Amino acid sequence: MGRRSRKPRDYRDVDGILLLDKPLGLSSNKALQAARHVFRANKAGHTGSLDPLATGLLPVCFGEATKFSAFLLEASKHYRAECRLGWVTSTGDAEGELIESRPVEVTREQVDAVLPRFIGRIRQIPPMHSAIKHKGERLYNLARKGIEVEREAREVDIHALDVVAFEDDRLVIDIHCSKGTYIRTLAEDIGEALGCGASLAALERTGVQPFREQRRYTLDELRAIREQQGDAALLDCLLPIESALAEWPEVELSSAMTFYLKQGQPVQVPGAPLEGLLRLKGEGEGFLGVGQILDDGRVAPKRLLKAR
Repeated sequence: MGRRSRKPRDYRDVDGILLLDKPLGLSSNKALQAARHVFRANKAGHTGSLDPLATGLLPVCFGEATKFSAFLLEASKHYRAECRLGWVTSTGDAEGELIESRPVEVTREQVDAVLPRFIGRIRQIPPMHSAIKHKGERLYNLARKGIEVEREAREVDIHALDVVAFEDDRLVIDIHCSKGTYIRTLAEDIGEALGCGASLAALERTGVQPFREQRRYTLDELRAIREQQGDAALLDCLLPIESALAEWPEVELSSAMTFYLKQGQPVQVPGAPLEGLLRLKGEGEGFLGVGQILDDGRVAPKRLLKAR
């Protein structure tokens, strides 16, 4: 295992969430590292990979926000996908080799009739060109060697499919889906249902719950802000950590409750929900972290911010 590279001395503690607009052709990890370099942040992590072909929203968690990145990984996602009908490729997208070209004789009425079949809970077979591991090796590595292995179908939820544009062999759809949905596979399956086949021509992630309408920043914009206004101005581009949990129920704790909770002890909170996870707010302290309701109704700490 290689030795981890040392971060430059001018890196600093940065806490918050950046809504990064990932560019075409860059992997999620390279985009993350580029953003981290701009902010000179000691610690950073992203909340769900986008293929190099895909663009759009990549929430980046800095510092203490990384403690809550797993909750964004579990969140539902929104995409705008451009499908090329009649064009079947080896990878299911524009990066693959053309396997078959079929005539496209599809009407809008046929599209409208087919899409509802894919709304709700559906089963998908993960593509060979994916990051899933088989006996310790990524499927995409096996695919590059010309090896295909059997994959088990997985259940995902498609909450909504809406046609944005349809002309000739171009079908653009907005998708709201659960985590783990393969949009390439969805495009291929829709193409097969239409009888002409399809592949994914372009993909943009437009939302990660609860982030939909907030401003996104490109790497070039962030570099310009740092160059023109300095490092301090970059902090204005960050959302507060608790924004990742904006749709969760919240309870406010008294000073005494906060003290015991920080010691790792569950506390009784009048009016708290009966089950599940919730945001914790301390009297006079603001956001504390995430709590969990125990079977006896008490609130236990699950993930708390570190005192600084």
